[in-house]
Amino acid sequence: MIELGKIQNLIIKRSVDFGVYLISPEGRDEVLLPKKYVPDDARLGDEISVFVYTDSEDRPVATTVRPVICTGEIAVLEIVDVTRIGAFASIGLDKDILLPYKEQTAPVKAGDRVLCAMYVDKTGRLALTMNVYKFLEIKSPYNVNDMVRGICYEDSDNFGMFVAVDNKYSGLISKKEMTRDIKIGDELSLRVAGKRSDGRLVLSLRKSSLDQIDDDIVILKEIMKKNGGALPLGEDASAAEIKSLYKMSKKQLKRAIGRMLSEGTINKVADKLVLQGSSID
Repeated sequence: MIELGKIQNLIIKRSVDFGVYLISPEGRDEVLLPKKYVPDDARLGDEISVFVYTDSEDRPVATTVRPVICTGEIAVLEIVDVTRIGAFASIGLDKDILLPYKEQTAPVKAGDRVLCAMYVDKTGRLALTMNVYKFLEIKSPYNVNDMVRGICYEDSDNFGMFVAVDNKYSGLISKKEMTRDIKIGDELSLRVAGKRSDGRLVLSLRKSSLDQIDDDIVILKEIMKKNGGALPLGEDASAAEIKSLYKMSKKQLKRAIGRMLSEGTINKVADKLVLQGSSID
């Protein structure tokens, strides 16, 4: 059986002026390989590796050019045009593939690079979707505290930001872990904070607690220097105020302040926290 959207080995059955017709090993289907793609030394009965898609008139056609993506796979694709029926993305062939509006998790425009999966729609055409959740694997090789790369593909009010790790594995940044503004399409460096019972990755924007404290201290020092040496907001501020100013959680702030006090980096002067050596009125 010849499969649309797949790379497969087919056999040259017959030759015509405009190319050759290929058949599946079972001999039940045939598809045209245009002349420009036929190897010079090709002979009847030869097996050839091709990708099968549909041409501008929706007829199955083969090519020896390797696309960026096959059906059932996920890849980052460039949007080349937006029309009334949806957007079109390049998969590296002479025909672009439709990303219908209903399959977009966020608006796209020409030039955008978005994470998509490819499938065969109900009409028998190749199509793309940004809803890649069901295409992702749940069993990954990563363990807690491993650093991974992922692309945000769906923002849920209930759960948080869904992420495709390595364009292959399913992961989630929970709402409480979203310590800074992120959006669909962002490519991030993330820490594996845990694994769910089904194998899906629980991800965090923050590093391990020890590494994160070091980074947080650097942030606080810079803010204090700009504020004349004093910390603008202390631990008694609201979580929302702390997140807005410091881009960290209240727990992170407490840990960083505790380390800085123990190391003598900051001192308490009246009701303020100030950098060592600063002069505060």
